[in-house]
Amino acid sequence: MPFDRLVQAMDEWAAANPTVPVEIQIGRGAYEPRHAKWLRLMPVAEYRARVEGARLFVAHAGMGSIIAAIEAGKPLLMLPRLQAMGEHNTDHQLATAVNVGNRPGLHVAGDADDLKMRASALLADTGTPPAPIERFADPAFTARIRAFIES
Repeated sequence: MPFDRLVQAMDEWAAANPTVPVEIQIGRGAYEPRHAKWLRLMPVAEYRARVEGARLFVAHAGMGSIIAAIEAGKPLLMLPRLQAMGEHNTDHQLATAVNVGNRPGLHVAGDADDLKMRASALLADTGTPPAPIERFADPAFTARIRAFIES
């Protein structure tokens, strides 16, 4: 579903920060950025590579975005999609944001203005980025679980 609220906020942020490269995947949204580079959709491999190369990843509060950021060890700034604004068919992203928003490296914005403020603050932070995690569990760990289940 379109998320023009996020796209427009980050395009406005890009206009105010012209020296910072901003790339946005806009999907089927109607708003087309004027200050940030954008594309409709990108292949998954390219998406993962862009996340890995980013200083800050800004996205909706979907589990795919959260997992991509954690795997890449990148800070994630989330703006939950809202049902009342036609951005999703439920408000489950609000619950997701509450439940994961306190993990190191995951940050939740309350609205578009908060998103822009937090983007600036997070890019100014020179602290240690979150540690990446492996995409798959250690084979020895899964072998122990398999042995337990099968015994």
